[in-house]
Amino acid sequence: MNPYEILLMLDSELAEDGQNEIIARVRELVESHNGAWQGHEPWGRRKLAYEIGRRGEAYYHLLLFDADAPTLDEISRVLKITDGVMRHMAVRRPLTGSRRPQPVGSPQ
Repeated sequence: MNPYEILLMLDSELAEDGQNEIIARVRELVESHNGAWQGHEPWGRRKLAYEIGRRGEAYYHLLLFDADAPTLDEISRVLKITDGVMRHMAVRRPLTGSRRPQPVGSPQ
């Protein structure tokens, strides 16, 4: 198992229930493939540097979990075809010793 995080950008017009469904689906995929869900950090609605699909804002969510590479591939495949997902980026988290930077505008 490897530690991963996904930064998820969701459509600004997507209702909170729709956002929760997408996050629940990712969590279900992780847990059904013997992974471990570590947490979810909602960063809220933020202005984009440039428009994506005529949208100037998006809801950001940071998803933290442990999984194997095939599970990560499946999660990425599902996110690519899910309505409401504007962009996503999966990266491997460092094992120890580093502190993740806080999102811009969050309290220190």
